[in-house]
Amino acid sequence: MRFFQTLTALLLPVAALGAKKSTGDRFKENFGKQISSAPLKLDDDLYKQLTTAPRDYSVAVLLTALEARFGCQLCRDFQPEWEILARSWTKGDKKGDSRLLFGTLDFNDGKATFQSLMLQTAPVLLLFQPTTGPNAKADAQPVRFDFNTGVSDAHPIHSWIARHLPDAPHPPLVRPINYTRIVVVTTSVLGIITFASVAWPYVMPVAQNRNLWAALSLIAVLLFTSGHMFNHIRKVPYVAADGRGGITYFAGGFQNQFGMETQLVGAMYGVLAFATISLALRVPRMTNPQTQAVAVAVWGGVMFGMYSFLLSVFRIKNGGYPFYLPPF
Repeated sequence: MRFFQTLTALLLPVAALGAKKSTGDRFKENFGKQISSAPLKLDDDLYKQLTTAPRDYSVAVLLTALEARFGCQLCRDFQPEWEILARSWTKGDKKGDSRLLFGTLDFNDGKATFQSLMLQTAPVLLLFQPTTGPNAKADAQPVRFDFNTGVSDAHPIHSWIARHLPDAPHPPLVRPINYTRIVVVTTSVLGIITFASVAWPYVMPVAQNRNLWAALSLIAVLLFTSGHMFNHIRKVPYVAADGRGGITYFAGGFQNQFGMETQLVGAMYGVLAFATISLALRVPRMTNPQTQAVAVAVWGGVMFGMYSFLLSVFRIKNGGYPFYLPPF
């Protein structure tokens, strides 16, 4: 019995020396792996090995659940951003001056860790800061990033890590070139240019047609002068009851109107505009004097009647309006 006690006492310094050496080599060994494949893929054993104190380096660990059966959409959305951040940081710090390791621990590979941390949600980002060395922190507990805001971009995480490692180098976040997007944009631009060059001879006569632009301008003028935007802003009713079992189409007062009222006013302005255009442009081109006289009488009557009705609408809107024309 005394022999085994003596042997154990002799082996303790050797074991301690081996453990101390292993602790000192943890960063170099894993940083070499991180250069070729960042972030490190962790399991329960490797997570415990990297985060166990003492340590003279930092470890940023993302605890996630990527399988679809877990229903963590944020985990799947953030994983590409986490990989971009880890690779960008590692590429900008190939010598390991920041002494920072990036690791990903999926739930399938780290169930014991999730249970020991009593985690009920994912993703969770933990930053273990050094416990020894010039940048050591008195508190050995990790700093936790809050994903409650739904962050799925690498930039806030980069700023958060840099803020907690003020004395370490902060390599910039560099996103890889998206060649697919470049090809899609280039193809789309070339397609648009090709279509425009082919369709130009057919489109230009239509685009330069004065009658088309005149019609569009007239429609726009009638649409906005009749109160269309007022209806959308105020959410006015279409019609209203008149209190006698009927329907009223015109609201009293100049600060009120109905949806049907806008359409009726727009139609009146449209008829008046069409009558004016016909008298100014079409009637003078008629070669038959009798036909021209009939057209003048018809369009003049239309203008007179419609203007009379318009004045009656003004009297409905404001009972003190003094002007009117027969027959309304």
